[in-house]
Amino acid sequence: MSKSRPTGSGDALPAVIDPDDAGGRVSRAILDFVSHIPASRVDNHAQPEAEARRLANRAAQRAALTAGSLALPPGPLGWLTVLPELLAIWKIQAQLVSDIAAAYGRHAELGREQMLWCLFRHTTAQAFRDVAIRMGDRLLFRRLSHGMIERIAKQVGVKLSRRALGEGLSRWMPVIGALGVGAYAYYDTGQVAATTIAMMEQGFGTADEGDAAEPAATPRKPSTTKHVVARLVRRRGKSDTE
Repeated sequence: MSKSRPTGSGDALPAVIDPDDAGGRVSRAILDFVSHIPASRVDNHAQPEAEARRLANRAAQRAALTAGSLALPPGPLGWLTVLPELLAIWKIQAQLVSDIAAAYGRHAELGREQMLWCLFRHTTAQAFRDVAIRMGDRLLFRRLSHGMIERIAKQVGVKLSRRALGEGLSRWMPVIGALGVGAYAYYDTGQVAATTIAMMEQGFGTADEGDAAEPAATPRKPSTTKHVVARLVRRRGKSDTE
């Protein structure tokens, strides 16, 4: 009797990758990764947006080639390259964020909050709803506690691990899978570049958690006695007409 070969679903590969632990491993990798801001050799550019797009195109090509190469091993061996693939792509993208900031002359202002925002906001915007607020045309970033960084890393890790597990079939079709993984890495790096350029163009700053938390909600004007009486009169008039 012949055994049926696994089809590439997450449930079929428990010996290689545990779906329940995948998000945790990616989250821990994110926490380790964003603690370091890469140095840059790019100089302040006279036309920073054009330079940023040139840098983005080059980084996207490198990311596609790197991801496609790591996705070539077939079957279970391909699963073993999932986390190294993510780390390799993040390294390219983090360097891209650093270089774009340097082209705009703002490399010294980069922190872990801005790095997290640029690398992963397009992955799950919901996780970043409390990270930054708009103050006029600028982005004001909160100084995130370690617990908040962990929460964001966990949400991003779960999203990325589910996507990786969902691409399990491609690990059994190495050539086709490598092309798809490479194309996604190209697109993903473009998203990182777009987020970074937008942040640089509109400007950004950093505030303490308490300072940034206050404007997050639209302040309500306090009700005065005059306003309360006016509302009661309107309600009474409406009830009389009914």
